[in-house]
Amino acid sequence: MPSRKDIQWSQLRVGALVLVATAVLIGLILLMSGSSGGPFARKLVLRCYFENAAGLKNGAPVTLEGVTIGNVIHVRVVPERSPSPVEVTMRVGLQYLNALHTDSTASIAQAGVLGDSYVDIDSAHATGPAPAENAEFKASGSPSIQDVIRTSDASIIQLQGLLRKIEISVDSINNGRGTVGELLNNRELGRKITTIADDLETITGAIAQGKGSLGKMITDDTLYTRASSAIDRLDKITTALEEGKGSAGKLLKDDTLYNNLNAAAANANQMAAEINAGKGALGKLAKDAEFAAKLDDTVSRLDSILKGIDEGKGTLGQLAQNRALYDHADKTLEESQQLVKSIREDPKKYLIIRLKLF
Repeated sequence: MPSRKDIQWSQLRVGALVLVATAVLIGLILLMSGSSGGPFARKLVLRCYFENAAGLKNGAPVTLEGVTIGNVIHVRVVPERSPSPVEVTMRVGLQYLNALHTDSTASIAQAGVLGDSYVDIDSAHATGPAPAENAEFKASGSPSIQDVIRTSDASIIQLQGLLRKIEISVDSINNGRGTVGELLNNRELGRKITTIADDLETITGAIAQGKGSLGKMITDDTLYTRASSAIDRLDKITTALEEGKGSAGKLLKDDTLYNNLNAAAANANQMAAEINAGKGALGKLAKDAEFAAKLDDTVSRLDSILKGIDEGKGTLGQLAQNRALYDHADKTLEESQQLVKSIREDPKKYLIIRLKLF
């Protein structure tokens, strides 16, 4: 059985644990209320009057440009302040006094469509001095929950329209209308798809078993062996080319062809230089003015001759242009052919040899 001293020591430890837990709880409470500087921090009380409380409650946050600086301590109705009878009393930390001005404005805002209401102070365009204790801010608006819902009517109407369209689409699909409806409700199409799936399964099974061309390409090593052999031969050919073997190898590695081509190019350059210098027959053709004049005269005469023939002048011109002369010549040739033919058929008739003795 434990002694009295042990029991007292246990009670002391329990009491110490309770005190520590209480201290921790108090610290947590102080941290949770730190947005307004804590319960022992100096506070500044401010007031503002609104037309409607818009669901604002005691303890609601007070923010400055979105940062929480205090909370609402009292909301009441003051009829004599009509048309803005709702008095909202706020308590904020003095450390935010430099950011507040007498011409700052306050408004009641909501966190989302159905969120809690809070007071938001706007000092973006304020230039006045810092407010005193129990100073009054000008209200810039106090939207009610009805206003928020009213502004959401357009979105709700659009959402309803979208839901209606979805309902119509689902109904059309269930009734088999449209492409998707046909896909889901057409039994014949489903049967065809099933048949195609079965055929694909059969084809893939045959390929896996090595049947057909595709199956042999996948399972038979012959194609791989041939491809490997072709690659080996190609490697040998490229090796031979690198070593300068064969005609193609000599073209790549032997300098003789390059030297010959270089010499041919040098000879061509020399020939072109001699032609430009007027040397040789080609040079005279290119540079000799007298020869060019003779060539031009010859061409002119040849043109004159051809022109005379075309005009029917001279023997050649008559042969080319005179139809009667052509007809006579043709008739003479025809008669000559007939004479030769007759002589061949009966030479005795035309070839008579007479011998006369003196």
